[in-house]
Amino acid sequence: MKMNKNVQTIIGCEYEYQDANTVVFGAPFDGTTSFRPGARFGSSAIRNESVGIETYSPYQDKDLCDVKVYDGGDLLLPFGNTEKVLKIIEDYCRKLMSDDKIPVMIGGEHLVTLGAIKPLIDKYPDLHIIHLDAHTDLRDEYLGEKLSHACVIRRLWDIVGDGRIVQFGIRSGEKVEFEFAKTHTYLQKFNFTGLDEKIRALSGKPVYLTLDLDILDPSIFCGTGTPEAGGVTFTQLLDALLKMRDIHLVGADICELAPAYDHSGVSTAVACKILREILLLTGG
Repeated sequence: MKMNKNVQTIIGCEYEYQDANTVVFGAPFDGTTSFRPGARFGSSAIRNESVGIETYSPYQDKDLCDVKVYDGGDLLLPFGNTEKVLKIIEDYCRKLMSDDKIPVMIGGEHLVTLGAIKPLIDKYPDLHIIHLDAHTDLRDEYLGEKLSHACVIRRLWDIVGDGRIVQFGIRSGEKVEFEFAKTHTYLQKFNFTGLDEKIRALSGKPVYLTLDLDILDPSIFCGTGTPEAGGVTFTQLLDALLKMRDIHLVGADICELAPAYDHSGVSTAVACKILREILLLTGG
């Protein structure tokens, strides 16, 4: 009789590291959250609840069991030291890059994206970023802090510069952020208008997808730290993701699930399904 370790993994993500093409891992950090904390529990909630979905996606006609994904678990991240947290994430992703793995990170708050991006830019100097979110995240600082989930896309812009970041679904931010975007990023307010054109323009280029789950309307996804009314539907988001089958995704993340704010568990179930579709995009 074969005895297996009782180690919980995301459903369908059971390949060994050396055999996997994609590595999914959690970054449970919400140390700069500016409204309601709790996103640090997002990755563990997804792992626990993923058994509630199927490994097969009828949307893509693919199965997680047929793509090679390794679940690396959650990183051990310290409290109260944002720079060290980002360095741990960066070092982990640097290892993945050296082993030719595709990283898919589960936040945590959105700032964790900054740690993941740096090793990818070293490997792909012409990296482009697709940012799906309710918020601009283009503040230069928030309450005197440049390392904040409210500033993450501005920090990414500091690294990649103009013309490399496209933003969709944005419906909240300071006026100065929207003004900044007019000359430094491509920003589409409220919806995904223009996504087809941008995907065509990104053909052949390495692309990183960063998805803040609060892009979804709170009536669909209330389990988040900064809910914003007026968001997209699940079907609209899914359609946008499926269009990304035509681009070269070299990494991705989903952030800002705070499961405690949705006692029904629906937000976590939605996050699980979105993660499945992203893993199928990167892994197959």
